[in-house]
Amino acid sequence: MLTVSRKFSDALLSVVLAPLCAACEEPLDEPTRGPVCRHCWQNVRPFTPPLCDACGDPLRSWRVMIAESGMCPRCSHAHNYISRSRAIGEYDGSLRAIVHALKYDGRRSVARELGTLLSRHGETILAGANLVVPVPLHRSRRRVRGFNQAAEIARHLPVTSGNVLKRVRATVSQTDLPAAERHANVKNVFAKRRRADVKGLVIVLVDDVSTTGATLESCARVLRDAGAREVRALTAARVVSRPL
Repeated sequence: MLTVSRKFSDALLSVVLAPLCAACEEPLDEPTRGPVCRHCWQNVRPFTPPLCDACGDPLRSWRVMIAESGMCPRCSHAHNYISRSRAIGEYDGSLRAIVHALKYDGRRSVARELGTLLSRHGETILAGANLVVPVPLHRSRRRVRGFNQAAEIARHLPVTSGNVLKRVRATVSQTDLPAAERHANVKNVFAKRRRADVKGLVIVLVDDVSTTGATLESCARVLRDAGAREVRALTAARVVSRPL
């Protein structure tokens, strides 16, 4: 009965409202299932092994990986505050369009499915974690957008979410800057909230997209300085570095 009712509702909405998919802008056949069509969700291409255990970038072959650490050569020589990272897939195609639907078009219901996919593909990152922490927006940007897309995704993960960080000053968007300037743009931008206690915790930072990782590293530094035992990261999408 529910299936029949849903099919009737989909048909009625398709005729009366003619809604378009928030990602591909084609007519939605099943608008009751959300603002993104099934075809776009099916076109999301998740990362598959081999992946660097640290940054999460896909590798050309297992032989590129440093066997003892599971890291790519680049990460094996880096000293980062984030121990391990994962993303659903590359910031491209359907996944990029879906993230944009959430972030810029306010399609907040998309966050539930992104959270489901992140729970599946980031299972090893979430294992043993005490808390997931969304990367905060500055209050001025949140006021304009009306919500924090990272927090929307985080609340659909199977680990308790906590807003323990704050952004203490507004910055220009990272997407507007060349890679070389992004670390400087987010330096000393984040701080721990006064009453938040993260000592000894394993924390997973959550954001919509990782480009250079500068924002996540800046957040992780604050958490580690505050006593967090380990900081990991999950993002819906990732800008992939040149394959190693």
